[in-house]
Amino acid sequence: MDSNVDAIEEMEKERSMSPAAQSPVMHRNPSPPPEGAEAEEGEDVDAIGNTVYSKHWLFSTLTRLIHMVTEHSEKDSEGPVQLSDDEEEDLCRVWDMVMDKDVASFLQEFKATDILLGVISKSRCPRLTEICVGILGNMACFPDTCLTLSQNEDLGVVLLLLLGDTDPPTLLETSRLMLTCLSQKDISSLWLQRIRQQTSVQSNLCFIMRSSTNMDLLEKVGELVDKLFDLDEELMKSWITAQPSDEEDGHESRLDLVSCLVEASKQLRPESPNGLEVYLHILQLLTTTDEGIQAFASPDGSGQAVWDLICELVCEDFCHSTEPSVILQEHKSLLVLSFSVLQALYGCQDQWTSKGDISLDLIANILKVLQHHSEHTDHSTSNEDTQQLQTLAEIATEFLADICNHITKDTVADLVEKGFLTEKTCLTAAGSLLPHFKDSLQHLQVMLSEVDPQLADVVGKQFS
Repeated sequence: MDSNVDAIEEMEKERSMSPAAQSPVMHRNPSPPPEGAEAEEGEDVDAIGNTVYSKHWLFSTLTRLIHMVTEHSEKDSEGPVQLSDDEEEDLCRVWDMVMDKDVASFLQEFKATDILLGVISKSRCPRLTEICVGILGNMACFPDTCLTLSQNEDLGVVLLLLLGDTDPPTLLETSRLMLTCLSQKDISSLWLQRIRQQTSVQSNLCFIMRSSTNMDLLEKVGELVDKLFDLDEELMKSWITAQPSDEEDGHESRLDLVSCLVEASKQLRPESPNGLEVYLHILQLLTTTDEGIQAFASPDGSGQAVWDLICELVCEDFCHSTEPSVILQEHKSLLVLSFSVLQALYGCQDQWTSKGDISLDLIANILKVLQHHSEHTDHSTSNEDTQQLQTLAEIATEFLADICNHITKDTVADLVEKGFLTEKTCLTAAGSLLPHFKDSLQHLQVMLSEVDPQLADVVGKQFS
């Protein structure tokens, strides 16, 4: 804590230079002066930058913070320590203040990072740890302070270790801070290097995804994993190929990445469409690598679980029949990801089941998407929604083409019997498959001719 004491001494020196240092200790952040009031010279010196926040009050609060954590660490009692209401209120006020760039820069100038790091390292109070990490997270929102924070090696080590904490709010703030740093282009490589070297990061994040029921935490951890994989494909491959084990390095368990993604998606499904979209994007990223496809194709892997979950999402959540136009418009981004993952999984589905054994409801909903696109999309416009619907139609068409290449007579018969394959949907399917997927349409028409020759004849005449 020597560096923390030095930092405080610097602060006290600065404070002694200010006329405000002679005033009584203030226990709250001062309110802004009334409109039209002229600030006294002492108030100008005491203000942080162009804000109304007081240096004196901030110094006092940080000094009390160090004394507080020292007292906590000297107590003989074991177990977590609680903050008093006044302590928590003042620290939360600092947390809010740091959203101002001037305050963040001021704290960084006076080595507040070292102070907060020392507090986090000694803290036995989950709420105190959460607030300190939250303050650092707000400081990291500005590029200059983010760079200085990220260059602190000790802080980097402590934050990665905090991912193994058991307190959900602390985990949430830690994940938020790391995501903020990874989102800074000039800083992300520094964090990626640390994460590659610290193998516990994978096991800790997987444990959270598998076991947490906290929606905010699951969503933020998903965003963190998504950002990591988007930035570093080699890291993603190493996490995919890591073999599950009961023990790693003698004490850490290693969990299967895909099964953890599935569990988190199930938790988010009822309440957080945004969080669910993040996890679908992670699964879609996995399908872009050979290692990911091999993991899905493995007979003892989680490919079947992913297939079953996404089929349920498509058929029960994204395409249910009430006002289909509204539903499809609302869920188009989720459907793009879902069809993309399902199409990739379909290519390796014969590792766990036959390609011909495919859900009738899934095929019906693919046809529904294509029908909606043909009837409701204005191809003359180029707005973002129209482009996304066009992307959805293209992926749905490619997926349908793959299915039609292997579709059986029995499946076609069931589709006709249930009213999923009608003259209208047949013509829509044929129009979508041509001209790029002629072989798929030909195979579908052969099967259709054995089940319903009249319907096959209509399609044949329309697209001779």
